[in-house]
Amino acid sequence: MQGLGARLLGAWRRRRGLRRLRDPAYRFLFDPPPPREWVALDCETTGLDPRRDEIIAVAAVRIVDHRILSSQRLQLLVRPRGEPGDSARVHGLRGRDLADGLPVREALDRLLRFVGSRPLVGYYLEFDVAMIERELRPWLGIGLPQQRIEVSALYHDHKLRQLPDWARQGNVRIDLRLQGMMRDLDLPPRDAHDPFNDAEMAAMAFLKLRALNARGEP
Repeated sequence: MQGLGARLLGAWRRRRGLRRLRDPAYRFLFDPPPPREWVALDCETTGLDPRRDEIIAVAAVRIVDHRILSSQRLQLLVRPRGEPGDSARVHGLRGRDLADGLPVREALDRLLRFVGSRPLVGYYLEFDVAMIERELRPWLGIGLPQQRIEVSALYHDHKLRQLPDWARQGNVRIDLRLQGMMRDLDLPPRDAHDPFNDAEMAAMAFLKLRALNARGEP
């Protein structure tokens, strides 16, 4: 019954999303996703406030089965309406670097067509989704309808399974920083604050955690 309930809820959400969709050219976002395919996503922004800051770079890479298709990647610079400000010290992207970037709507159109209906994978994905949806809702009338898979949550559950039952009852603190997570999973780290590197690290961690879970390893 639980599976039936989830399917009914999914069908209801799909119908509601299609009713709200303002441009039928994007109906493909609600198609059944290709089996065993995902897209890892990351954005760089002018700051950490999703209500006022802007997207200045987007990267995404496809995952199929057990492989990261690095040749099938999307890397876009986005021209902000204002100046990048102090955030350039973190990601290194200055105003002159972004002068030839795409308008945000064009960049998001290319992102949506790259992702399609595939589930999204990311590290602290909620923030990236919030930044994208702030631009998307006034334009298309919808948020991102794809399933979302948070890598830090998968890693948190993985670490909890390694603890004895009595320890799980307490307030367990688990280091969820991306570089530490990569080292703990014996995965090669990449330079942070580069959107493609961050998307690729999220993809690697997702596949490793998925494999560990499938083998029943803690």
